[in-house]
Amino acid sequence: MREPLILLGLCLATASAGAAERVEIDWPTPGTAWRERQGPDAFLQHAGTGDPAAGGYGGVRENGTQFHEGIDIRAVSRDRAGEATDAISAAMDGVVRYVNTRPGESAYGRYIVIEHPEAVPQVYTLYAHLARVSPGIAAGAAVTRGQVIGTMGRSASGYTIPRERAHLHFEIGLWLTRDFQSWYNFRRFGSPNTHGIYNGFNLMGINPLDFMNRHRAGEVDNFTDYLARQETAVRVRIATAMVPDFVQRYPELLTKPMPLVVAGWDVRLGWTGLPLALTPLDSTEIAGLVRNEPRIVEVNPAVQARERSRSLVVERRGAYAIGDDLRTTLQLLFGLR
Repeated sequence: MREPLILLGLCLATASAGAAERVEIDWPTPGTAWRERQGPDAFLQHAGTGDPAAGGYGGVRENGTQFHEGIDIRAVSRDRAGEATDAISAAMDGVVRYVNTRPGESAYGRYIVIEHPEAVPQVYTLYAHLARVSPGIAAGAAVTRGQVIGTMGRSASGYTIPRERAHLHFEIGLWLTRDFQSWYNFRRFGSPNTHGIYNGFNLMGINPLDFMNRHRAGEVDNFTDYLARQETAVRVRIATAMVPDFVQRYPELLTKPMPLVVAGWDVRLGWTGLPLALTPLDSTEIAGLVRNEPRIVEVNPAVQARERSRSLVVERRGAYAIGDDLRTTLQLLFGLR
């Protein structure tokens, strides 16, 4: 009975998604520049080049070829030694899911992941490079919007963030799968996964600054609205009876109610590889597909030409083939190995 109950729940959640309320969200640092509607140059921290745009989201580094998952927010207060002292606060009400207090084990340094059950869909926020984590901030702890969770810093692993460039790396996004460890083992990275499902490979961010600007302007009320407005980069179809746990956690991204028997999926993805919408398919809609072999059915050439920091598709002999970043997303979603 478990599978029919899951499908019924997904159908009900999909039907109610359109009635989602406006999310309440705050800027996560005490800096006032964003609140005062100043431009990003006033609050983004550059990455060593002097250009604040390099602290933004997307292909903002190495001439557009290096992807940055979140935004870097600069410090506004320091102690006598020049270390940042900005208090970091939760952007929304939520539940702490993961805290890494061992900075040497992640490029994020010390970081906190909070999940937001009242958001639609239930996004995470991530706060990285912290100098300290506040007392009581541990997995399972409930936090409220505006509650201090840590102190801005420059912790990291594998590189040194200079004191003058201390910042908060801030993300908003979705996580792809509960079965992350099997994928990690499959990839044979050569080092242990010490962060479980909250490893950065399993976290896919949206543009937090763009969302917050649009939310403030009244253009979107919640994350379902925001994702629905994102430009399609590629559409993929796959013949599989599997119902990804991504769908079970984010049923708002379903485009129609689940059929009694799922034969495949049509997945609409944004330019970063983030799934924006998923359509369940019946047996009549997967004709010609080979089981568990994704097929590209649509590519947006304008997006493909513009975005160089992610590899979703590659052109081979006049046709499109799946690129490395898209392959990773599909492996995590559908358990492909």
